[in-house]
Amino acid sequence: MSKPPRLTLPSVARGRLLPTARGPFAVHEAGEPVRGTALLVPGFTGSKEDFVGLLEPLAAAGYRVVAVDGRGQHETPGPREEAPYALEELAQDVLAQAAALGAGPVHLVGHSLGGLISRAAVLRDPSAFASLTLMSSGPAAIAEEQQARTKLLVAALEAMGDTAPDHYMPGIWAAMRAQDPEDAVADSPELAEFLRARWLATVPEQLIVTGRVLISEPDRVDELSRTGLPKLVVSGEVDYAWPVPLMDEMARRLGARRVVVPGAEHSPNAENPQVTAGALSSFWDSHTTSP
Repeated sequence: MSKPPRLTLPSVARGRLLPTARGPFAVHEAGEPVRGTALLVPGFTGSKEDFVGLLEPLAAAGYRVVAVDGRGQHETPGPREEAPYALEELAQDVLAQAAALGAGPVHLVGHSLGGLISRAAVLRDPSAFASLTLMSSGPAAIAEEQQARTKLLVAALEAMGDTAPDHYMPGIWAAMRAQDPEDAVADSPELAEFLRARWLATVPEQLIVTGRVLISEPDRVDELSRTGLPKLVVSGEVDYAWPVPLMDEMARRLGARRVVVPGAEHSPNAENPQVTAGALSSFWDSHTTSP
């Protein structure tokens, strides 16, 4: 679970709805497309706020940056049924978001689950994108220990059936937070309330279907490598979802640039945004031909 480093937008950013051919999506947007446009896709239980620390430095580097809430995430609504959250449906959402930005091929960044969604979008239509960054996202399903935890969560949500989410989502959230390590740094009251509110606003069926993706996604690295799209693999120094050596090997197979962000774990975008932003802008700069 990503924890945003701050909850207020920098002065260069704004929140808005992005209208697309597949409906509106809540976004945070910053910067002008002096050197290009980037679309940032969040992970499981995440949201656009996970990228708030990247907005100002990437805008300063000359990029228009758009972080999105996916269908059924936080401030983007979604239906109480499973079919719209299938991986291919979410990939089509990303393609619609990229098209709606009206900027031609965009730099695509997917964090964790967002990396799997972004990969599916690239495989569907590589021409929509200028590059792909997989951030703390691996070649296939998550690590076995995390699969076990995710299966428990999916089973708990499935057991609720058509029950109104406000009857059970608070209890599941409390049970999840009770599993936090005893030595974990306590969240500020404001952050704790935001994380809880974000969880309660996420559609349960979105969590069920995307949770299944995390525990069953096949290895599609060779298929992705054949797209020829420039690629970057970014992670922290340790990662609970995909072991860092696994991401090292994925980068090798992809012929991708590889960056390990110091002082970060599963969410370098939130845990060390300055270094992460520098890695992104350096990578994008190397694949930008216009000033």
